[in-house]
Amino acid sequence: MAAICALGFISCAQEPEQKEIGLQLYSIRNEIGQELDKALDAVALAGYTFVELAGYDAQDGTFYGMTGTDFTKLCNEKGLDVISSHINGPDPNAATWEECMAWWDKAIEDHLTAGVSYIVQPSMLKSAYESIEGLSRYCELFNAVGEKCNNAGIRFGYHNHAHEFTTVFDGIIMYDYMLQNTDPEKVFFQIDIYWSQEGGAPAVDYLEKYPGRFELWHVKDDKEIGASGKIDFRAIYEKAQISGLKYAIVEQEAFDLEPFESIKASYDYLKNAPYVKNSYSGR
Repeated sequence: MAAICALGFISCAQEPEQKEIGLQLYSIRNEIGQELDKALDAVALAGYTFVELAGYDAQDGTFYGMTGTDFTKLCNEKGLDVISSHINGPDPNAATWEECMAWWDKAIEDHLTAGVSYIVQPSMLKSAYESIEGLSRYCELFNAVGEKCNNAGIRFGYHNHAHEFTTVFDGIIMYDYMLQNTDPEKVFFQIDIYWSQEGGAPAVDYLEKYPGRFELWHVKDDKEIGASGKIDFRAIYEKAQISGLKYAIVEQEAFDLEPFESIKASYDYLKNAPYVKNSYSGR
């Protein structure tokens, strides 16, 4: 560990800007499937100090095939905190309310064993996009789940793709409707910087319009962070304080480099960007 610290791969000195950069493990899903231990080592060696999960099995209550306690212990041994988890629950327009609540009760209980601070639903099913009534039911669900999470000491949020900005009901953009019809005390939003731009809605506009609602970000580009030159990350980070940002999380869905080299390049871009430092609100 001392040799690794000397090389600067892991933040043994607890540099504040390093502590704020995490990785969504979906980015290396293939590598995790091949060899979990090696994949987590690569995440830590790249410089990341926390992870967001995308491997919850609701039936077994496991994370990447392990109990929450064991998976978090494994991550901690490698210098990685487990901060957040992406999970999808039942469709509230198809399942009964009781079925939805029972599913979420179990999911929250399982996540307590992993010690996460945030649970994020990363998408909605088709029913949310078919009518304002379908979307409204999802907002009702999110408020209820958010209350349950609050009671358990966890924050609940929603992660966007592009369709939330391109779907319009009665002149209201879906994403705006969701922000206006969920309780800020119960539901935060994890804005995906890349997908919002793809949907024609630059993230900076929403960070200004709905201050305090965006506790987590997905920092994303076409491939490696900053490589495309299409996204003004400086302008976005200048809104970090007003947005309510607590943790920025890198996610990659495509690569120009080998995956482990790629996540390292994305980390280095953010670590070396002067506007990233001191841009977070208090916890």
